[in-house]
Amino acid sequence: MAFRSRREKLRSVLSGGTCVHPGSVYDAISIRIAEDLGFPLGMFGGSVASLAVLGDPDVTLITLTELAEQMRRMSRASTLPVLVDADHGYGNALNVRRTVQELEMAGAAGLTIEDTLLPAAFGEARTQLISLEEGVGKMKAALDGRGDSSLVIMGRTGAASITSIEDAIRRAQAYEATGVDALFFTGIKSRAELEAVAASTHLPIVLGGAPEELNAIDYLARHRVRIALQGHAPVAAATRAVYDTLKALREGTPSKALGGLASAELTSRVMREAEVKARGGDFLGSKT
Repeated sequence: MAFRSRREKLRSVLSGGTCVHPGSVYDAISIRIAEDLGFPLGMFGGSVASLAVLGDPDVTLITLTELAEQMRRMSRASTLPVLVDADHGYGNALNVRRTVQELEMAGAAGLTIEDTLLPAAFGEARTQLISLEEGVGKMKAALDGRGDSSLVIMGRTGAASITSIEDAIRRAQAYEATGVDALFFTGIKSRAELEAVAASTHLPIVLGGAPEELNAIDYLARHRVRIALQGHAPVAAATRAVYDTLKALREGTPSKALGGLASAELTSRVMREAEVKARGGDFLGSKT
């Protein structure tokens, strides 16, 4: 299959003995930059997807179609393996199955399905979890929806920060038993909690944000953490840069006086201009 090699690279990361940081990606430009800089994989977060596609906060307004189409655009632009935050799978277990099918066809190397109750329930200000039984059903449906066996499916739980670390472990063990490929945790707050999780499970671990004491890459690797997210600074940096540039232009700064712009060389490289021109010569007889 066209995307199998990307998925096998992600599986290689999960089966290795080290911990890696993915590059946060959200469009064709960001994924090409991450690839050029040598990141082993990209992370397409749900909050970043909502911001990049809709300009909206992370309150589950983005649709599966919009998420999959953005993933498809990135797959066309780069061969970097991408792990997609598929949130709650956009509905119940049957919707989860469809979500897996769509993201697989869009070229995702892997995806996460979480047990957060999304969208937020009426009248509830605090984040809630679905039942363990429903979470297990979603993991089973995700696995059933997978057509390419190399696609990585991760069971994700936020129980550590919503209920307790004991509940997080209980849920992780149940998801592990369904046959998922890895366990994704958010809300782990200390080394003691990570060590409890690692001692109670067997699959590769992915951490979605962690306090300072969990930033030591060798320590994480020893406790089976294979991927540790670093947040989504690139989209924040891009937002700041666009804001500052437009503000300067609006206030009368000449375009030639603007600072912090991408060089012509960098822009050309990100656009893969040399490759496009070569194709023009091969297929259109264009003269360079």
